[in-house]
Order: sequence, then C-alpha cells, then structure tokens
Amino acid sequence: MDEAFGYRKIDDTLLPPWEGKAILLVDLDAFFAAVEQLDHPQWRGKPVIVGGDPHKRGVVSTASYEARVYGVHSAMPSATAKKLCPQAIWVAGRHARYKEVSDQVMAILRDETPFMQQVSIDEAFLDVSPTPHNPEHPVLIAQRIKQRVSELGVTCSIGVGVSKSVAKIASDADKPNGLTVVYPGREAAYLAPLPIRAMSGIGEAAERKLNSLGVKTLGDVAKASDSLLASVFGKNAQMMRFRCLGADSSPVEMDDSVKSVSNEMSFAVSLSERKDIERALATMAAKVCRRLRKKQLKASTLALKMRYENLKIRTAQLRVFPATDDEFVVVRELTTLIDNLWTPGMLVRLVGVAASGFGDDCGELAYQERLFELEDAEVSAEDDRDAKRHAGLIAATDRIRDRFGERAVNYGRENATLGQTTGTGAKNPEDYRK
Repeated sequence: MDEAFGYRKIDDTLLPPWEGKAILLVDLDAFFAAVEQLDHPQWRGKPVIVGGDPHKRGVVSTASYEARVYGVHSAMPSATAKKLCPQAIWVAGRHARYKEVSDQVMAILRDETPFMQQVSIDEAFLDVSPTPHNPEHPVLIAQRIKQRVSELGVTCSIGVGVSKSVAKIASDADKPNGLTVVYPGREAAYLAPLPIRAMSGIGEAAERKLNSLGVKTLGDVAKASDSLLASVFGKNAQMMRFRCLGADSSPVEMDDSVKSVSNEMSFAVSLSERKDIERALATMAAKVCRRLRKKQLKASTLALKMRYENLKIRTAQLRVFPATDDEFVVVRELTTLIDNLWTPGMLVRLVGVAASGFGDDCGELAYQERLFELEDAEVSAEDDRDAKRHAGLIAATDRIRDRFGERAVNYGRENATLGQTTGTGAKNPEDYRK
C-alpha cells in the first residue's frame, strides 16, 4: 500500500482525521474457492477452480489465488483453465454452502452499520461516515470487519474512500486480504495514473475509442473535453468525469428489493431442435418460478434469452396479466417468443428465462403486449380445472423440494435438459439476497 494514501498497520495515533463521507467496499477474496478450501483443509495452498466441466464448454466461476498464478481467472473457458493449470482441483460448486457463509459475512456488515448495499454474494458497499453520534474512524471499522470476517475462515479485501467508485477501485488494489485507504482530498491524485479500464462503466469498446483519442488514464478522462467525453459516453459523459475525479455522489442504496429473477443454462452441445429449446425453456421457467414463490413474488414481465453458436445474444419479452408465479403459464407464454429468436438451422448455445415487473415499475424495454381486460376474459371450465391441477402439482413439488432439496423431484423435461449442460453454475445476485 502506498503510504501517501494509507498504512498497512494502523492504530489510533497514525490515523489522520476523516471528515465527510466514508464508503467501504468489502470484497470477499476468491470466495467460492476460499469456502472450498475452508471446508477441505487438505486443499489449502493448492490451486482450486470452481466452475463447469472443461469438456462441456464450462466456464470458471472462481479460481483460488494459487490457480491465478497460472493465469486462470473468472469467466475463462474451463478448457483453457485446464490447459493452464492441469493439476488444479476442480469443483462444480455448492451454492447453498456459499450462501450460508455469505449470509454470515453480511450479518457482520449489518452489525457494523445499517447503511449497507449488498451487490452480489461476495461484495457489499457500506456507508460508515463519521457522525457526532458515531465518530469512529472508518479505517478502524474496516480493520474490525476484516478481523471478524477472518474468524469465519475466509478473507476479504476492503477499499475505503469518499465515494463508491473510489472504494471499489481501492478494494482491488491489494488483493488478497488487503486494506487500501484513500483519504478525503486525495482521490483525484490516487485515480489519475490508473488505466481507464480500472473504472466501472468503461468497457472494451470505450477503452478502444478512448485510446484512439490519446486518452489512456483516469486522469486523462477527468481532463478531457466535454465533446470528447460525449462522443464516447453520450449522456453519461459528466458522470464518468466525476467518477474519474472521485467526486461521484451515488449513495449506498439500502433498498434490497428484488428487481428481477432469472436463470440461464449453457449446453455442452448446442441445441438445434425446437423441442430441445422448448425443454430448456421449461426447465429454466420452473427454476425461476420456484424462486418467485419462495420470495412471494409474481411477475408481469417475462423474457427469453438465447446465445447462439457465434456467441451473439438476443432477447425478447412480453407482459402477462395477471402477474404469475406459475411455470405452466410462463412456459406457455414464452414458447410463443421462440420464433422471434430462432429459426430452423440456428444453433443455440444458451437459453435463459427472466421475470420482473413485481410492482408498478415493469421496466422500460420494449415488450409484446398481452394485456386483456378482466371483464372480457372468459375462463372455460376445462381451463379452470387445468389451473387447479397445475396449482396442486406445483404445491406438491414445492413441498418435496423444501423437505428433501431442489433435486429431489424433477419433471421429465428437466432431467433431459440437465444432462446436456456444461455444469457451470450461474452467479445470480438475487438468489443470495435475504
């Protein structure tokens, strides 16, 4: 850690006073792999990779730091990771266990401050700004969090700054098990020499364009002309300038409400038949609706996603009335969208289903209208019997899964689809919220 911005060993006598806002970003180090090493002591110090099957188009979810030495990283194809680190210990993933440890960590963070925003299973922002009623120094709070988390058997890296963007970048500066502090007034100097990709919101396309214009660092972005930034970021130009100065003021959002629930699945062999796509859709719909029911939510906006052999992605969505948590309804509705995204001969590598629109806000994306006036809808006796039969079947399967686990009972379509997957587990933040 650069002593211009903080200290490795901190006590009360070394701490400059902190005035104004203080934001922490707590990031659990190689979290999935760390939990596996916690539960398997014999794996400690060895390369561990959590991810999908290297022989079935799997993807790395998390790699331990011992595996990262060989160049393995998250989102890398598992086949590539296997070549780079053939001696690695491979784990498919145990998401229930990861959630259990995550919940323990998040409880520690909530104990430190109510102003917490969990952004994923292994990451959260905290507002620990000193106040007359709670004047404790933010760095001391960060140190205590690190100690309490380490007692669980995992480690975290923490960035401390005056804004979320500064805290996020600082959390990545000294991994694993680091603490990087950027004191008020020093954020612009800290950010200025960093490469532009260090900032959230600057992706590959923006990086290429900025580099072509001679903009290489965050300091260059902060000093660039309004017209240059507008040509790259459009209406977000000034927001990006403020971020690169460390002057953004986005608050820590305590609203933990779920905005969407989704599930997607990649396939070892791309799907080429409509019946296989329908089965995959039905499997994903069942998982999404199960989560909706557990969260006591009903969705009015449904979306279907496909990734093709050429890795391009397309989505389509529609609205339903009334809102639903019934997979039979979701399957019926989304099946009508298949022809919007697929024609015979196309190879489908991934299928995903998403549900949203749980309140008045149903999103701004274009959708296919399927709204009917209630007084005009006539439900036949046969339809009514089908709905009751479906409700009974769903309730029965939910009870079995609640008692014996998610894999205790599957529909036939799910068994067929699960046998075709890559084995990569998705990291869906909404599944890990309380």
